[in-house]
Amino acid sequence: MNNLDAVFLDIEDFFQTFLPAWEDYLISSGVKQRNKPSLLSVSKVMTIVIAFHQSMVWRLKNLLHPLYLSLPHQRIS
Repeated sequence: MNNLDAVFLDIEDFFQTFLPAWEDYLISSGVKQRNKPSLLSVSKVMTIVIAFHQSMVWRLKNLLHPLYLSLPHQRIS
């Protein structure tokens, strides 16, 4: 099992407990929410977000963006 599998299992365990409690809270508080089913589970979305932040992709973008802005760009007319 790799690190991403372990992260997903931890998140899945958390949301198995959290989501029913959250839905009960929303029902009791009267807050209306959209109830359309998603193609991805909340656990999968959170795993993708965590994997993105664990990777260096967003840091690489922050390093390369000023370099990109300093390059001469041709106008397309």
